[in-house]
Amino acid sequence: MTFVITQRCCNDTSCVAVCPVDCIRPRPGDPGYTTAEMLYIDPDTCIDCGACVDACPVDAIYSEYDLSESMSRYTEINAAYFEQNPLDTDDVAFPTPPKRPSADLPRIRVAIVGSGPAACYCAAELLARGSVEVEMFDRLPSPWGLVRSGVAPDHQETKGVVSVFGSSFKSDSFQFYLDVEVGKHISHDELLRHHDAVIYAVGAATDRKLGIPGESLPGSHSATEFVSWYNGHPDFSDREFDLSGERAVIVGNGNVALDVARVLTCDVDELAKTDIADHTLDALRNSNIREVVVLGRRGPLQAAYSAPEFLALGHLNGVDIVIDQQDVVLDAASAAALDDPDALLSDKLKVDLAREYAQKPADGGNKRIVFRYLVAPSELQGTDRVESVTLVHNTLDDDLAASATEKVETLEASLVLRSVGYRGEPVADVPFDEVRGVIPNHQGRVDGAVGVYTSGWIKRGPRGVIGTNRVDAKETVAQLLADFDAGLLTAPELDRTSLVELVTERQPDMIDKAGWAARDAQEKAAGKAAGRPRIKITARTVSR
Repeated sequence: MTFVITQRCCNDTSCVAVCPVDCIRPRPGDPGYTTAEMLYIDPDTCIDCGACVDACPVDAIYSEYDLSESMSRYTEINAAYFEQNPLDTDDVAFPTPPKRPSADLPRIRVAIVGSGPAACYCAAELLARGSVEVEMFDRLPSPWGLVRSGVAPDHQETKGVVSVFGSSFKSDSFQFYLDVEVGKHISHDELLRHHDAVIYAVGAATDRKLGIPGESLPGSHSATEFVSWYNGHPDFSDREFDLSGERAVIVGNGNVALDVARVLTCDVDELAKTDIADHTLDALRNSNIREVVVLGRRGPLQAAYSAPEFLALGHLNGVDIVIDQQDVVLDAASAAALDDPDALLSDKLKVDLAREYAQKPADGGNKRIVFRYLVAPSELQGTDRVESVTLVHNTLDDDLAASATEKVETLEASLVLRSVGYRGEPVADVPFDEVRGVIPNHQGRVDGAVGVYTSGWIKRGPRGVIGTNRVDAKETVAQLLADFDAGLLTAPELDRTSLVELVTERQPDMIDKAGWAARDAQEKAAGKAAGRPRIKITARTVSR
């Protein structure tokens, strides 16, 4: 028997650290780790100890005998990875137990701005050192960033990644400052006066634009808005989306697009068992959407979604995945890329899945998620709101770049959601690269700013999954501690008590660790009474 990693893998690599035979790949530092869609267990080396199962924060690892029908294919997927990437036993690095932090280490105080995965991994890494005090700031009244407001509600297990921070965040050395906005309630300079260092891990909060006529029509929105709305983000709880039509169009085909397509088409009673926002449930129960069309400007080989998320769509009850067989006939350049011995297993799987979906007959009574490839919107049309989308057909050149042809078609739709990527926003008094949408840095050290560091999407751009931030955080924290040990950081002028007094004077409704614990308990209690994980508080409960 062997253990198998499945769809929910977050690439956190907690499993890698505990595997006694080092049979999980790719590891941080291995070729392909930064672009890996998931991790894999070598079936020929696994000794069935189950250590990885206990370590996985998102419950993504199963015995091959315990796999459900919808996940059974992962036995084949894990094995296929090692057929393409044989485990080199000469390169095995057996895990070593972590060193116990010394109580004699010099004390350091660090502010972290942001509370998503990147921020939390930084905090956990710092707190594991010992003799570190961490204050975490977020402008929202709840922590966890995109884990709370970005992960789809039907992926509850993925949200379990926050459990890895539980024990370290209970320490008196850690404190939350929630509903506190840096640049409004406290300045960058004031953070530096109270801390040895500041880490900005604020993510990439805005979306990219299409830049086409009609994009500003009512009925045209960013997927970011829609995702935040159904996840109960306080800034978006009052948004309205017109679900009265029968067709919605999503521009872009990454994992966020697939999340949105699932939420629009899957059984509302199933969603009602999750932590989806109540206002979204009400809207979905009255929705007329029967078809969601997902547009990709290139072919099925170049699709931005991950193979595991694409595979999972095929197991949605009452939903057909529809692909025209002509759309899975690859152009010469794509076919050559797919036949390359070094082609990624995940890319091959995506093409195989697209071909399988194209061969399945549709059930006329089901809702539909339709995948279109080699098309791009050139205009949104309508009098007072979106009524249709003009699509231009594309072709790929030898470098697999898309270019428009003269073939055009019109697709009726009442709702258009663009899902073409995220972008970081500037932070007050911190350097910012307007072209890349990131804080300029070298391995986490912010350029030209002593004592200032960055991690996550605002550091490297919007790529990678939740667990990718763990390796990123290790790099940033290593630079910070090296600078501290070298005496390059300026000691704080003011203490923790002074910080509390300053923030509470400017934001009396600030939510600290105890306040969040009470709010968290309130949400969970309301959820338990309704048979749900939690019922989110979606409105700001503080005065402004």
